[in-house]
Amino acid sequence: MLIPHDTRIALDTVVELVNTAPENEPPRDDPALGTAGGSEDGLPDVAALYAFAERHLISGVGTLGGRDLAAVRDVRARFAEVFAAPDPRTAADLVNRLVAAAGTTPQLTDHDGYDWHVHYFAPDASIADHLAADCGMALAFIIVAGEQERLRRCEAPDCGHAFVDLSRNRSRRYCSSRTCGNRLHVAAYRARRKEAAG
Repeated sequence: MLIPHDTRIALDTVVELVNTAPENEPPRDDPALGTAGGSEDGLPDVAALYAFAERHLISGVGTLGGRDLAAVRDVRARFAEVFAAPDPRTAADLVNRLVAAAGTTPQLTDHDGYDWHVHYFAPDASIADHLAADCGMALAFIIVAGEQERLRRCEAPDCGHAFVDLSRNRSRRYCSSRTCGNRLHVAAYRARRKEAAG
């Protein structure tokens, strides 16, 4: 599957954004639960949002505040729905609504030493609209190509991170073969050895 460079960058961005969401976070005010359970939010504050924007070279980010953080978290939740969509029609509807709400304004640009590429957001767009438009269009590219099933969640029982399966035969099962995949293969190997020895 041939994916343009800027689309690949946007797919990497949307995957990392979705994976910043806390997974199965229990209410912290329940004394029976204490502090155990779920993962922490990867975007806990505005400083983390700035760091995310810097890591992903998101251009045109001005001063960010609490409203920006809330809006990006909302976009993140809607992207997670796309990864969970049961079929292409549902995924397409979710992406269409996300991109339309962002006020998509396609334009060619060659800023910051990059060759020509398309920005789908208005020049003065908020970071949430920037992410919704560019990452939404990257997801649209996958859906249009008939490849919606490549938008997956890790099959490791204790993970569930989002990823885009770009393997040739669509066989990737884990977000990372080095961590989740390797860990499960080692556990299966040890279980087989224990069974053979017992």
